[in-house]
Amino acid sequence: MSVTLDLSRIAPKADAPKAPINLSGLTRSQMVVALTESGVVEHGKAKMRATQIFRWVHHRGVTDFAQMSDVAKETRARLAEQFTVARPEIVERQVSKDGTRKWLIRMGPGIEVETVYIPSVGRSGALCVSSQVGCTLNCSFCHTGTQALVRNLTAAEIVAQVQVAKDDLAEWPSDKDDRLLSNIVFMGMGEPLYNLGQVADAIEIISDNEGIAISRRRITVSTSGVVPQLEALGQKTQAMLAISLHATNDALRDVLVPLNKKYPLEQLMAGIRAYPGLSNARRVTFEYVMLKGVNDSPDEARALIKLIKGIPAKVNLIPFNPWPGSDYQCSDWAAIEAFAAILNRAGYSSPIRTPRGRDILAACGQLKSESEKVRASAMRKLSMAAMAGVLDDDDDEAAA
Repeated sequence: MSVTLDLSRIAPKADAPKAPINLSGLTRSQMVVALTESGVVEHGKAKMRATQIFRWVHHRGVTDFAQMSDVAKETRARLAEQFTVARPEIVERQVSKDGTRKWLIRMGPGIEVETVYIPSVGRSGALCVSSQVGCTLNCSFCHTGTQALVRNLTAAEIVAQVQVAKDDLAEWPSDKDDRLLSNIVFMGMGEPLYNLGQVADAIEIISDNEGIAISRRRITVSTSGVVPQLEALGQKTQAMLAISLHATNDALRDVLVPLNKKYPLEQLMAGIRAYPGLSNARRVTFEYVMLKGVNDSPDEARALIKLIKGIPAKVNLIPFNPWPGSDYQCSDWAAIEAFAAILNRAGYSSPIRTPRGRDILAACGQLKSESEKVRASAMRKLSMAAMAGVLDDDDDEAAA
């Protein structure tokens, strides 16, 4: 016996409604395409309209199309039907005794990142942003490495971290003479070069003179050494380069930064030497966390000088900040000073940076998403000591 099923009365399952496109994450050229393809703006007017919207979002900081007074009311309504410029949710805001500010930002269900603003760094103040939720690198001294990667952040989510900070700092419009935010560093959660496309778009948006207008020479991208992407980073972004180094030989760096097993020091140093635009005016920063009895001896300092010889560079010495479960201790202050003195005598700037915002647990190597741990525990985050050293010479080196 055969059975024939009559499916004619079963209605097809409706497609889930598409989330509106966040225009905050589009470069101006991408915005032109999006506006044209949506049918909201005719092709001949798309470039002009995109510049108007871009300025409202990134120069004025508006979060509602209704506020865009030089855009026709009917067009504003149509924009609101297909697009958004809204901010993500701020779950928590903390302010340190030293003025450091930290925001826990929820981009979506289970998607939380922290962003930290450090005053009096660079020209006036710097913001550390994340490029991923979690991390795949498993650096043994870093708390973030204990959290599995959730996903990459989109350009809109990266730019949103800057917008949230600018909201809180009252930094709109973006051309204020007394702006508090002058520098951006990609030193938060994740490896930026594993999300280079979105990072590059975010940098283009942040640096665009029609909007936030932070110079590319005041934007630093820190990587643990994804060598094949170094050239693309320089060509696509013209950003300043920072390398999370921490060791002078492969045996030790394999333990501290396991990515070294894939891209050992010889390959890494060759990639750094070939970084587009590297010069005395655009030096690479080597980040070096000081670990007691591990990498802090005078011999290691001399090995570091030999390793980076001939590279326009500065070395940022970062006192290690312990976190629950860590096997490492911070080097004694005398050992750090002796290490710095050896580098200084060799002609390398080697600032020692005391972590900022320790009272709100915003110190180096402790970043970990709140979505994966119990709130209000000691296991809080973020990598800020490195930032100060990277940006210390900006007023002498960087363009305004």
